[in-house]
Amino acid sequence: MQTRFHVKKGDEVQVISGNHRGATGKILQVLPKKQQVLIEGVRLIKKSVRKSQDNPNGAIVTREGPIHISNVKIVEGPRPKRTKKEKAKAE
Repeated sequence: MQTRFHVKKGDEVQVISGNHRGATGKILQVLPKKQQVLIEGVRLIKKSVRKSQDNPNGAIVTREGPIHISNVKIVEGPRPKRTKKEKAKAE
């Protein structure tokens, strides 16, 4: 069974609890198995990277860390367009 969440990739959200409370950003990725999201510019962590062709000496990369999906809410944006069903019901 697939779970549905109140947010999806690309939504503008605000963190409502935790250390990053009040921060806003766009959702980069949803991790449904862990019930977490990655938000652009929120909870930046430093990750060490092994030597590779891209980084011959290794490197320390800054990237976003996951936040639990229950700690975010959608920031009010433009109202969604009404569907055909909703239009027919209003008339």
